[in-house]
Amino acid sequence: MLFIPIGITVHLAEKINKILEKEVPFVEIALYFYDFTIYFAHLLFPLFLFLSVIWFTSKLANNTEIVAFLSSGVSFTRFLRPYLIGATIVALLSIVLGLHMAPRASKGFNDFQYKYLKSKKSKAKSLLKQINDNDIIYVSSFDSKKSSGNNFVLEHFENGQMTYKINANSIRYIEKDSFYRLRNYFKRQVGENNDILESERKKDTLFSFDLEDLTPVEYIAETLKYSDLVHFIDREEKRGSSNIGRYKLEKYRKWSLPVSVFILTIIGVAVSSRKRRGGMGVNLALGITIAMIFVFFDKIFGTLASQSDFPPLIAVWFPNVIFGILSVILLYNAKR
Repeated sequence: MLFIPIGITVHLAEKINKILEKEVPFVEIALYFYDFTIYFAHLLFPLFLFLSVIWFTSKLANNTEIVAFLSSGVSFTRFLRPYLIGATIVALLSIVLGLHMAPRASKGFNDFQYKYLKSKKSKAKSLLKQINDNDIIYVSSFDSKKSSGNNFVLEHFENGQMTYKINANSIRYIEKDSFYRLRNYFKRQVGENNDILESERKKDTLFSFDLEDLTPVEYIAETLKYSDLVHFIDREEKRGSSNIGRYKLEKYRKWSLPVSVFILTIIGVAVSSRKRRGGMGVNLALGITIAMIFVFFDKIFGTLASQSDFPPLIAVWFPNVIFGILSVILLYNAKR
C-alpha cells in the first residue's frame, strides 16, 4: 500500500506543469488520480508484493527468527503457508481488479492522458480494414479528437465481385445526429454492361461500421471487461485486424498476473529466508535484480506479440514458466 502514494507523488511531480498549463478542473484531476491508483496498483501488484515479502522475510532472518522456527520442528512448508494465504488474497484482488475495476480505470486514465497530457494527436494512418464479410474500408489518416479523416474509400463485394465503390476526400462523424458526412463524395455502382456514377459535394449518410473501426485506439483492449474483450477479439479476428496480437495479449494477462503473484512470493521467501552477510540490503538488491529481469522478459515478449506474429499466449506465459521453474529450484535449496 505504501508504494501507491509514492507512485502518485512521482507521477504528479512529472505531470504538474502540463496540468497547470491546461488549467485542468480539480474534479477531473481527482478522478484521474483515482483511476491512476487502480491502474497503477493492478499493473504492479505482483512486484509490490514481491518486494514486501523480501523486506518482511529479511527482517525475520536478520533477527534469527526463521532459524528458531525451523529448529523448533516447524517445517519449511508450514512456514511458507501464511505467505501463500496472503498471496491468495492478493491474487483474488488482482482478478477482481483485472476483470472489473481496471478496465474502467484504464479508460479514464488513458482518456485524460490523450485529452490533457499528450502533445500529439491520436491518429491512425493508412488504415485498411475488412469490417465484415462484404465491406473493406480505407482511410489515410484519422483525427480522433475531431472525428474526421482524409481519403476515405469503401469497397463492397458480393460473391467475390465488387458491386460498388465509394470515395470521398474527407469523412466526419456527426455525433449529434449519428451520421457520417462525406466531402466530394463519389460512388461507382458496377453494372453488367454500364456503371452508374454518382457524385455530390457533400453527402450525409449512414454506414454499418462504428467510429472505432476508423480509429481503434491502442488502449481499447485495456478498457473492456473480460466478456466484452472476448467478443471484441472474435470480431476483430474475423475482420483481419492488424492489432489482434495486442488485444490477445491483454486477454491472457488478466489470468497470468494472479499466477505471477504466487511465483514471485515463493521466490521472495526463498531468496530472503537465509541470514546473509550484509543484512537486508543484499536480499533487497537480489530481489530487485530478479524483479527487473522479470519485467524485462515481460516487456520484450509483450512487444514481440503486439508488433509481430509471435504467439501472444507464449509471450504472456513464458516469463511465468521460466520464473516458475526458478521458484521451484530456489524453494528446494531453501528447504535444504
